[in-house]
Amino acid sequence: MRTALPTTYDYRIHYKETGVVWKLSSLFLQHIPFASHELIFYCIGTDRSTGDALGPLTGSHLTESPLFPFPVIGTLENPLHALNLQQQIEETRHSSPTAFIVAIDACLGQGSSVGQLLFHSGPIHPGKAVGKKLPPVGDVSIKGIVNIAGFMEHAVLQSTRLHLPFEMSRIVARALQLAYSRTRSNNMDNRHHKSHN
Repeated sequence: MRTALPTTYDYRIHYKETGVVWKLSSLFLQHIPFASHELIFYCIGTDRSTGDALGPLTGSHLTESPLFPFPVIGTLENPLHALNLQQQIEETRHSSPTAFIVAIDACLGQGSSVGQLLFHSGPIHPGKAVGKKLPPVGDVSIKGIVNIAGFMEHAVLQSTRLHLPFEMSRIVARALQLAYSRTRSNNMDNRHHKSHN
């Protein structure tokens, strides 16, 4: 049975904000069950579009870390995108039906919101910005606003400078790694205290 976590929440933080990695890791600690063995990260997007590369960039950063033990689906080498997402969801349902899924994707928003990282309860609706109908995915969602919505979204994603998704993906990956290491050190502290009591 999956652990019940606090219900709805919706956080926003700019990737250049002071202390962003620590602040994000604290939010992740509250809402992602890092102590669970069935935690899977879906990093959605494609390396064929610079704006849509946030997910696979994050996935690549996470898989390169030997200290991050969770399955990561979607990297620059093996992207998770419109053509294989449905199949991957079905495979996960079959192999890990109780898995807690963290979905990570790029999105478009208002000009004043570009550079913000969004973290909220519930699934991502991938492909929405470019009018694709894909299944919603994720128990929680991490999104990065990489450019402005409202006009020729596909072209906007294609022409987004890679620098922004790259920097945002580094922040997300570092915050997830930090949240996991903080979980481990909390568990060790708890065990230490129990052994002394």
